[in-house]
Amino acid sequence: MAAKKKYYVVWKGRNPGIYDNWPECEKQVKGFAGASFKSFRSKAEAEQAFQNGGAAASVSAEKEESSYIEESISVDVGSHGNPGFVEYKGVYTKTGDVVFSHPGINKGTNNLGEFLAVVDALKYVKENNSDMPVYSDSDTAILWVKKNKANSSLARTQETEEIWRLVEEAEKWLRHNKPANRILKWNTKAWGEIKADYGRK
Repeated sequence: MAAKKKYYVVWKGRNPGIYDNWPECEKQVKGFAGASFKSFRSKAEAEQAFQNGGAAASVSAEKEESSYIEESISVDVGSHGNPGFVEYKGVYTKTGDVVFSHPGINKGTNNLGEFLAVVDALKYVKENNSDMPVYSDSDTAILWVKKNKANSSLARTQETEEIWRLVEEAEKWLRHNKPANRILKWNTKAWGEIKADYGRK
């Protein structure tokens, strides 16, 4: 059975408008910071939505067609125990090449490691004057970064002092830099393990 035709409204993209196929729509939104678009079942619905100026809910490129943005940074954590030893890295999503890594913290949690990884990725793109988005598979870390605060229940002890010190530095950096790059959730179900995955599952 042939797939039903869709129409795509691009409110924010390289060339806003209505497109009758995904490849043309993708050209307008893929890698475009703040892209706003949505698919519709009929041309009439698309035209009405476009005229409404985006009143209908828009979606991100990586959710619309189960594809991720290759020009991006992906981060992940490798750990032994939770809490336990934590290391993390960031990779260029398109190739998997490592662009930064932290050798390891004696005691922390996955979420705190993910938080630090996302912040380090934001530092990396800022230092390189890049508008690339950052992918993480941790909803918790993404929320903490957006709030500029890691809300962990991990007790601060002599063993965990190292990670808490790094977290405080990261929180301070977020407050003073206010990064504009998008932080996106990696869709593991659709795309497989995030490109920075340590492969220890």
